[in-house]
Amino acid sequence: MPQLNFADFSPQVVWLVITFAVLYALLSWLVLPRISRTLGERDARLTGDIARAEQLRAEAESTLAAYEKAMAEAREKAQAEIRQAAQAMAAEAHRRESELAAGLAARTKAAEAGIAEAKRAALGELKTVAAEAARELVLRLSGTAPGSAELDAAIGAAGGERA
Repeated sequence: MPQLNFADFSPQVVWLVITFAVLYALLSWLVLPRISRTLGERDARLTGDIARAEQLRAEAESTLAAYEKAMAEAREKAQAEIRQAAQAMAAEAHRRESELAAGLAARTKAAEAGIAEAKRAALGELKTVAAEAARELVLRLSGTAPGSAELDAAIGAAGGERA
């Protein structure tokens, strides 16, 4: 093996140093600047992406806050409109109920007046019917017809006892 030949050891060391120097020069002047530039661009792109992501996150948070505020305002407005509509419906129902009660009271009074009039008319006719029935009865029993004044007095006396 040539590496273990001690006579050729010093030229091998010289060539090793020359090769190392050439490789070091190539790497430091050509390859490492490109790698450094690529890493710098990558770092700049990542920094820009992170900054953009932070900006978008801040915009999203502000948009979310505005959305939540708008939703809260819309809910409050809807609740106010619902309360207002409920109050309006309650007032309308109360008004209709009052109108219905007034109408029913008027109809009840009219019906009571009609019933009272019918009762008076029936009582007036009842006296006439009672007088005719009494006249017929007396005529059949006694054979003579009583006078109108006698019948009216007897019916009035009988009506006074019942009342």
